Amino acid sequence: MYPDESLLLRELNHRINSDLTSAICAVSAKAIESDNVAVKVALLDVVDLLHEYADVHGALHTPNRGRLANAARYLQQLCVSITKCRLAPLTIRLMFSADDLLLEKERAWKLGLIVSELLTNVARHAQFDSRSPAVRVELSFADNVAKCKVSDNGSAPEAVRRGRGLTIIGELANRLGGRIHTSCGEEGSSFLLTFPMTRAEQRAAGAAQIGPLRRRRIRRPPSGRRHDGQNDRPGDEAIQLISAAAIAAPV
Repeated sequence: MYPDESLLLRELNHRINSDLTSAICAVSAKAIESDNVAVKVALLDVVDLLHEYADVHGALHTPNRGRLANAARYLQQLCVSITKCRLAPLTIRLMFSADDLLLEKERAWKLGLIVSELLTNVARHAQFDSRSPAVRVELSFADNVAKCKVSDNGSAPEAVRRGRGLTIIGELANRLGGRIHTSCGEEGSSFLLTFPMTRAEQRAAGAAQIGPLRRRRIRRPPSGRRHDGQNDRPGDEAIQLISAAAIAAPV
């Protein structure tokens, strides 16, 4: 990334953060002022949603300078944030699996942008009919090639398959030196990103020890609970993470 591009992105991130903060403060103030319980609950639900969108934006911010980032942990955090604000309200279950993989920070960020766009497309356009909505994100590597697959069991309109979002995804894949392999049908869609690992990433992969896979559920944090005393929205516990034990290592 060129210095001017980095500066402009950081300025854009700052403006978006400021706008989200202003919106959260404005809606919170109206909720406090209201004497109507139903209105107060509805406004506080909006505040929760704005916080969840802010979490997604925070996960996708331009990375600080540095060598390597834990891509598995980064994608895990991103998937949790996207599930809360985009997938869970639609009762779409997300499953995540990952090898312990270190990527250069900017390359991990571009990978996150691709995954975010693909998950957003699922939330906006996938048609599940009578099927139980589900999407899977898988990150792996072999023979110095990283692979990230996003697949779902819904169908997508033909126009979406050739939309602007996929064009952007293709350009990001090119920046990684990789390719996107697409498969779309009535029973589901699959997008496989493959890209070569840099020498630094290869060295890190060779030195890392992959731990055994474990399965766990992520529950919605207390800050996101309903304000009317009822249960959370359907799908709040609909994310299942299958990750390497070494994911717990800091980024």
